[in-house]
Amino acid sequence: MQGLVRKVVSQAHRPHRHIFQTRVHSAFSSVPKPSQPQLQQFNHIPSLFLPHRFHSCRFLSTKLRAFLSQPMPRHFAFNTLHFRRHNFNFNHNYAFLQRSWRSWLHRLTPNDMVLGLIIANGAIFLLWGIADEKFMIKNFTVSLDNFKSGRLHTLITNAFSHVDTWHLVFNMLGLYFFGLNVGRNFGPEFLLKLYLAGAVGGSVFYLMHQAYKAQTSKDWRAMTVSKEIAMGASGAVNAIMLLDIFLFPKATIYFNFFIPVPAIFLGIFWIGNDLLRIMEGDSQISGSAHLGGAAVAALAWARVRKGRF
Repeated sequence: MQGLVRKVVSQAHRPHRHIFQTRVHSAFSSVPKPSQPQLQQFNHIPSLFLPHRFHSCRFLSTKLRAFLSQPMPRHFAFNTLHFRRHNFNFNHNYAFLQRSWRSWLHRLTPNDMVLGLIIANGAIFLLWGIADEKFMIKNFTVSLDNFKSGRLHTLITNAFSHVDTWHLVFNMLGLYFFGLNVGRNFGPEFLLKLYLAGAVGGSVFYLMHQAYKAQTSKDWRAMTVSKEIAMGASGAVNAIMLLDIFLFPKATIYFNFFIPVPAIFLGIFWIGNDLLRIMEGDSQISGSAHLGGAAVAALAWARVRKGRF
């Protein structure tokens, strides 16, 4: 076998090319010979890909270096760059989703956002009458037990739950009248963020107050405090109402729909009433949750004053 290889190689270096060409033709005898028009279609292919030009290793190396030294076609470079961006830009999908979310929010009007929040609150209120009560308590109320169990989503979801119909109606009325004004001044995205921030602020203040009561209580009272649940959009709505009052303190607000009162006086009355509820122990209405919303409104008002909203 080695003698045959030497013979073939030695013959390939001789000037009699017909010997090597004959062997190549016999090896590919099953392939039909291309016509002249077909050969013209492949004129752009470098000559190193044609088998009859494989005269020697030195010739192949020379042609290969010449081919690699040619400039890369534009379409090939573009496709390579696109492939790299698609595979290695890990933040592309997140940035795309963020832009899509913002573009969707910008298409909404303040009326749309307020209506959407009201519908969401109404849907959760109806869900309380359909779904399992234990499931709803674990996922749509805020309490020390839920917080200790890792159900952190309840800091927000409880702001869409209500005890009864009147609780829902009064909160939605406050959201409608004050939310429209805030949304028209700062946009629907700001209104949504303020609602969610007020929900979290109200829940945090409520949990802090409950933890304080658990520490200062004795025996069985300390155990029951951790199981006390709270729900309602009061903290979120309070953040929206008080921000509007802080921004427009001289505006006239009709207390109980009939009595005209300057906005600043009504705001002072609400905050004072919540402090009184805390001192009395928060029997039915959580003043601490309301104060959490007021704290969020104060922070938002400070940021608006500095132009950072």
